[in-house]
Amino acid sequence: MSDMIEKRRSIRKYRPATVPKHMIQQVIQAGILAPSSKNRQPWKFTVVYGAAKTDMLAQMSLGLSREAADPMLPNSRKHLDGAIHTLHIMEQAPVIIFITNSLGLDLSKPLSAEDRIYEICNAQSIGAAIQNMTLAATGLGLGSLWICDIFFAYEELSNWLCTDKNGQLYAALALGYADEAPDARSRNPMDEITEWRET
Repeated sequence: MSDMIEKRRSIRKYRPATVPKHMIQQVIQAGILAPSSKNRQPWKFTVVYGAAKTDMLAQMSLGLSREAADPMLPNSRKHLDGAIHTLHIMEQAPVIIFITNSLGLDLSKPLSAEDRIYEICNAQSIGAAIQNMTLAATGLGLGSLWICDIFFAYEELSNWLCTDKNGQLYAALALGYADEAPDARSRNPMDEITEWRET
């Protein structure tokens, strides 16, 4: 597994080859096997491919246009161009898997301290699931990209996915055969970001 950790890359260029369903299932199963706080397993996966991708991409594009005119995330406007680039990546990738927090609370709802802790714990659980999925994809010879830019089209994609009945949209994962082999990106040295406490 450490080999997969070292080999994993964020892939932004994909070949059009179809990903077999059994491989997609293996990637999702890896997510299901992730640890979760209190074993709540707060995830739901929606696999989008084929003709359904056209509808999904239209919703993403609609959300980006709306965000440019009437932003839900005004302080993130500087990242909108990056989100537009992400849309093009999503167009290339044969498969997009949306990950929903099935226990997620409405974004507009004020949170108590306890609610906030639950949300943090569930977010960690979902993060673990997505990381498992990226590593499984690498082991299968697939490329993947963990996508958070979907939040620029949060309302549109949530409505399309009907997440009002299934929790809150948290992330997406692009999946397919890589058409690039990027070098590893630099990481902060361990001694700069690690504090050791012995007593």
